[in-house]
Amino acid sequence: MAQESSARRPRPRLTQSLRHTWGQVVRAARRTTAEGLVVGTSGNVSARVGDTVLVTPSGVPYDRLGPRDAVAVDLDGEQVLGTLEPTSELPMHLAVYRATDARAIVHTHAVHATAVSTLVDELPAIHYMTAALGGPVRVADYALYGTEELAERMLEALRDRSGCLLRNHGTVVYGATLDQAYDRTAQLEWMCRLWLAASAVPGRTPTLIPPDELERAADKLRGYGQPR
Repeated sequence: MAQESSARRPRPRLTQSLRHTWGQVVRAARRTTAEGLVVGTSGNVSARVGDTVLVTPSGVPYDRLGPRDAVAVDLDGEQVLGTLEPTSELPMHLAVYRATDARAIVHTHAVHATAVSTLVDELPAIHYMTAALGGPVRVADYALYGTEELAERMLEALRDRSGCLLRNHGTVVYGATLDQAYDRTAQLEWMCRLWLAASAVPGRTPTLIPPDELERAADKLRGYGQPR
């Protein structure tokens, strides 16, 4: 028993910082359902605090989650906080945190984005907000949900991007904050809806923003908003 006890890692308490971040995770998750980006408990949200990842649990309606329902894992995927089972898409979240500087991730099954994922290999530069995601948004090849294979294919599509589509599945977008990750997710869904509408016009092909103009937009977006 002593050997087993000493091998266990200490579990972090729900500190004020973790409690605050968990509240942000829950609010973002509730927004995904309220704004139609997911249905039921599909999709998931996470945020990183140091080496701890707070993530929505599997199969629990977001309006039922409270402070005592916080779920967290370390970067190896070992649960360090809470009793609820983490989302089945945990491999995707951890893959992003290990490979990028992400501090928050939003994964949805948004209708228009998922529709586009079944039609093309890349969402073209239909709008200058494409630059906010690093360029035309790639579609990761299909793999079974919740698998390491899906996580690997997602990372390939995310190369030099902050968001991608998952074939016949949905979206994965990350940011420096949950607000940024959520905003980018909403923008991606809107651009997919825009592309579907424009490309559906008979006999017409949507114009696209050329790479040099997209780079100019990216430069301008870096200074967008109020000075801090």
